[in-house]
Amino acid sequence: MEQDSLFQQEQTDMRPLADRMRPESLEEYVGQKHLIGKDKILWHMIENDQLTSMIFWGPPGVGKTTLARIIANRTESYFMNFSAVTSGIKEIKEVMKQAEARRRMGQNTIVFVDEIHRFNKAQQDAFLPYVEKGSILLIGATTENPSFEINSALLSRCRVFVLKALETSDLEELVRRALKSEKGFGSYTIEISDAQIEAIAGFAGGDARVCLNTLEMVVYNSPSDIYGIHVNDEVLKQCLQRRSLMYDKNGEEHYNVISALHKSMRNSDTQAALYWLARMLEGGEDPLYIARRIVRFASEDIGMADSRALEISIAAYQACYYLGMPECNVHLAHAVVYCSIAPKSNALETAILKAQEEARKTSEEPVPMQIRNAPTKLMKELGYNEGYEYSHDYPYHMTDMQCLPDRLQGHVYYRPGNQGSEVKVARRLAQIQAIKAQVARDRRKKK
Repeated sequence: MEQDSLFQQEQTDMRPLADRMRPESLEEYVGQKHLIGKDKILWHMIENDQLTSMIFWGPPGVGKTTLARIIANRTESYFMNFSAVTSGIKEIKEVMKQAEARRRMGQNTIVFVDEIHRFNKAQQDAFLPYVEKGSILLIGATTENPSFEINSALLSRCRVFVLKALETSDLEELVRRALKSEKGFGSYTIEISDAQIEAIAGFAGGDARVCLNTLEMVVYNSPSDIYGIHVNDEVLKQCLQRRSLMYDKNGEEHYNVISALHKSMRNSDTQAALYWLARMLEGGEDPLYIARRIVRFASEDIGMADSRALEISIAAYQACYYLGMPECNVHLAHAVVYCSIAPKSNALETAILKAQEEARKTSEEPVPMQIRNAPTKLMKELGYNEGYEYSHDYPYHMTDMQCLPDRLQGHVYYRPGNQGSEVKVARRLAQIQAIKAQVARDRRKKK
């Protein structure tokens, strides 16, 4: 018997499995128990019909669109799907006009906007008055942090709910339901083990759509006979090919992963740092961007504790520039590992931030006359550069000459830490301070 003979019968519904299995009620909905579990906040809002405009924020395939449809069905509202990509101001006004007409007839309108983060400012502003006066109930779905992508006026009128990636147990439940349901493969005899179901669920990475699409691919490509369809490990292995890592180079996940790399290096967790580096590279990140972040890290979090970190980081950047991917992956790994195991100090960053803050407050303070530039005769006559002491003419190549404005004398910005080479730096600074103090004492004796 040919492999696909069980699927030659005419099917009344040719939609993809993920679409056929879309839940139609809260009872069928899988996951997000922190929101729609009995007595949870969104459950109460739906049950008591006390809904407000809202934003569903979460990764792909966790049920944002499905939940919006369920809310519309549960509240008997008119559901309207609206595209943030293809719709302009004219379409928005037409939709609002229709919604206002339905409201006068006693029916609420739910306008669902997928990828609401793609709305431009003009589109968001066009929606605002209708959301404000309750002409529509806006439900937006986004994979991006709404704090960054949605203007504050619209965001303040919406309740934000965070949807989480589905647990493996949720996805296993989804697979078993699809195998039994008449909307899925309930009319077929399918031989599949618990371990194979677990493998499909684990592969999906919290995404219900990926999970059901993978199950569909596995079932359709498995051998069959008069007894049914037999899922074997070889077919499963072929279908569970490497899927794209969730990594949006321009979105929030981009910043989450680079933050994870930076914080892992800061915490001297070499293994975690290498993993996050690999995640970025596998996600297609520009190696020069990663290299720039490592260069920054070398001074921000290591600094004088190990100045070699900056040299190695810059060398890694140059290697990335000349070689590119995939060859430069090892150079990035070299820099990441070096920075991870290097002694840590944020003394340089603390110093420059403190100095900048003070500079903003004291920008009117004059440069001391003795260290001003005096390229003209007039400047010299006005006292510019008068009393300047050329340090190389003095013992130890330094003097106690004042270089800070009067108001800032004695201020300390850089305080070395107690890690790595900064221990030596601290000793050197103490030595310099002692020499300057001795020079001052000698100067007073001469007077």
